[in-house]
Amino acid sequence: MTDVGQPLAQEHTLDRDCTTLSRHVLEQLRSFSAEAQDLSAIMNRIALAAKLISRRLSRAGLVEGALGFTGNVNVQGESVKKMDLYANDVFISVFKQSGLICRLASEEMEKPYYIPENCPIGRYTLLYDPIDGSSNIDVNLNIGSIFAIRKQEGDDIEGDARDLLQDGHRQIAAGYILYGPSTMLIYSIGTGVHAFVLDPSLGEFILANENIQVPNHGPVYSTNEGNFWQWEESIRDYIRYVHRHEGYTARYSGALVGDFHRILFQGGVFLYPGTVKKPEGKLRLLYESAPLAFLMEQAGGKASTGTESILDVVPDAIHTRTPLIIGSKEDVALVESFIQERART
Repeated sequence: MTDVGQPLAQEHTLDRDCTTLSRHVLEQLRSFSAEAQDLSAIMNRIALAAKLISRRLSRAGLVEGALGFTGNVNVQGESVKKMDLYANDVFISVFKQSGLICRLASEEMEKPYYIPENCPIGRYTLLYDPIDGSSNIDVNLNIGSIFAIRKQEGDDIEGDARDLLQDGHRQIAAGYILYGPSTMLIYSIGTGVHAFVLDPSLGEFILANENIQVPNHGPVYSTNEGNFWQWEESIRDYIRYVHRHEGYTARYSGALVGDFHRILFQGGVFLYPGTVKKPEGKLRLLYESAPLAFLMEQAGGKASTGTESILDVVPDAIHTRTPLIIGSKEDVALVESFIQERART
């Protein structure tokens, strides 16, 4: 007797296996308009950059000149690793002559990089952190890339990208790439958060998780407790609280993307607060905090500086920094409550 349900199950499996990133973007937009095709093509180019970086990382210990420092310092005052520079160049090269992106802004570059031949038709800006967690590279731990897409506004005649100095609600897409046991690309265009896994045999990112929702509360708190005595008392109050209460577990990898990815799927909170000496924090708003806040809110979570929503923050420069408290709604609200309590007293 023929099993009627089996062919249907196989058909569903085949259909799922064929859901590539570019196809998924068009399906999410439910349109084949010029803008929808542009976004699909941009995501395809980002996926290409991810494949190139992933390949380089998988051979990093074998390729001469892949590991270590360049000897240079970037605009943030940080020593530049060779993979930082390579990944930054990859993002630039995949968008040259694409007709899609007019300019790219990266934490590794002091000013935006313009592609003049694209500007008449490609009215988009790509903001990105080419390698997040680069201190993990030389010891073969997880790292990532973060990206956001914004529409270019105005003529930008001066080339100063002042139109980027707007809040995070102006992002039309955001995501990150996680280079780990498998290479994953997670993105949102404002229609939920979706995860793809790179299938090396196909050379394609295949849909793995759709419409991800972060739990309202999770057990994980992720922060660098080595900075404990540099934080404001309110943050130390929160850490003392989780130390004294059951049900909390500390997880911190040193790579924002890796820690964020865990919380997105398992719930909890990631904290990178400012310090007494540097209350603005370390993370860059346009390249790190705002893109991840866009994703977290799309997944039903919350992202805050401690006193206001990350997506409401208006930068005064393209390299503006901000504290970041991000994750499950209840856990972020708990951290905020300690900050509010100290402010009252």
